[in-house]
Amino acid sequence: MTVNTPLCFRGKKILAPMVRVGTLPMRLLALDYGADIVYCEELIDIKMLQCKRVINEVLETVDFVAPNERVVFRTCERERHCVVFQMGSADAERALAVAKLVEGDVAGIDINMGCPKEYSTKASMGAALLSDPDKIESILTTLVKGICKPVTCKIRILPSVEDTVNLVKRIEKTGIAAIAVHGRKKEERPQHPVHCDVIKAISEAVSIPVIANGGSHDFIKEYADIETFQKATAASSVMIARAAMWNPSIFRKEGLFPLKEVMQNYIKYVLRYDNHYTNTKYCLCQMLREQLETAQGKKLHAAQSMQEICEVFEMADFYEETAAVFEAKKTSLETETQDEDDQMEDPDVIKMAVRFDKREYPPQITPKMYLLEWCRKEKHPQPVYETIQRPLDRLFCSVVTVAEQKYRSSLWDKSKKLAEQAAAIVCLRTLGVPEGKLGEGENHLINKRKREDQERLNNKDRGEDLAEPSHKKANFIEETTDTNVLKM
Repeated sequence: MTVNTPLCFRGKKILAPMVRVGTLPMRLLALDYGADIVYCEELIDIKMLQCKRVINEVLETVDFVAPNERVVFRTCERERHCVVFQMGSADAERALAVAKLVEGDVAGIDINMGCPKEYSTKASMGAALLSDPDKIESILTTLVKGICKPVTCKIRILPSVEDTVNLVKRIEKTGIAAIAVHGRKKEERPQHPVHCDVIKAISEAVSIPVIANGGSHDFIKEYADIETFQKATAASSVMIARAAMWNPSIFRKEGLFPLKEVMQNYIKYVLRYDNHYTNTKYCLCQMLREQLETAQGKKLHAAQSMQEICEVFEMADFYEETAAVFEAKKTSLETETQDEDDQMEDPDVIKMAVRFDKREYPPQITPKMYLLEWCRKEKHPQPVYETIQRPLDRLFCSVVTVAEQKYRSSLWDKSKKLAEQAAAIVCLRTLGVPEGKLGEGENHLINKRKREDQERLNNKDRGEDLAEPSHKKANFIEETTDTNVLKM
């Protein structure tokens, strides 16, 4: 049985949050090599709030998926008790909403208060927060009170040591579990020396764990250097960014692995967790660094797919084997899902294999509108749609109930709206009722609209005040108040 103990931030080697680098494959590789805690890349609160939490049964992951189907954050059971979710936020309530969305799948929540890049600061996030202590206090206090997981934040130092220490003392009072300090000012870059003295002053001024960050350039070249940096800053723990990006085996007590082996191990995780090839290519280029001008580096730079990347690193066979394993697993899960569908299938539901193609219908005319109009004409209750989403492939199927009879398409669709239109088509075709397709003859809904629009114009000419244009009237609205979306 796995015991979920609270995350401890003392005496730890930590993978720092890095944009484009801190995705699941890199986090898992860092854990393999000895990292105690791993931070994900900064993810913006507004983007996360648009995401749906989806169980990916093929990859055995939890995915937070954007409306465009892009996976914004992916995690798995292996890291659940040691991954910290870092977000960019400038609003306490949004930050809390995101924290509640992910807290069951992560070990802690972090607020980025150190990123100096314009994309972050122009939205009042990242290092911009350092000049607004009231907002910092509001965000952190709201999170500490609102969730059960530990809350941390990551800052850069201010122009003066005194101001930095005073800010950190105020942050400590919010109740956070730890604070990570990048020992550079917001205008300084990696080539500037890290200010170990300021981190040390902070460590000595507060009682919460201080995590030292920023030592890759000046200190950390191998595992033993991590302790050197920790002693120089008197910090509780050390957070490593670029040294880990260049070779994540920096966390390995026994010493660095050869880069070729590290890159191959990284690619294995990339394939295992279906990481996008562009992100994979970026991370591999960061590892190669000065070797980018070699023959291998040039081949990597030219690669346009995951398969081509694998060929560069002599892993073509592994790519084929992994692809075959996942295809077999997907097929097996689809078969199980279909079996479950068949077992759950209501024999009284009338089915047809149809899809809705809006190109076959006049503008603003749909089967759902025709079905609603028919129900009103026949004095039936309005149609009721019940829509389910299949977790395996996130496709939708809708059942419409009309006059106590249920109808559905046997085909699954990529959106709830398309599935509902398909169900309406099945119902209309079963009843032998026109569905409004082009070439079907006179379209009475279009004619009715024209008449009412003309009547509205005539009334307007006479100075009469009409409340709504005809296309917003109740009998033309595809009513969705009785529509439910359920997870299978």
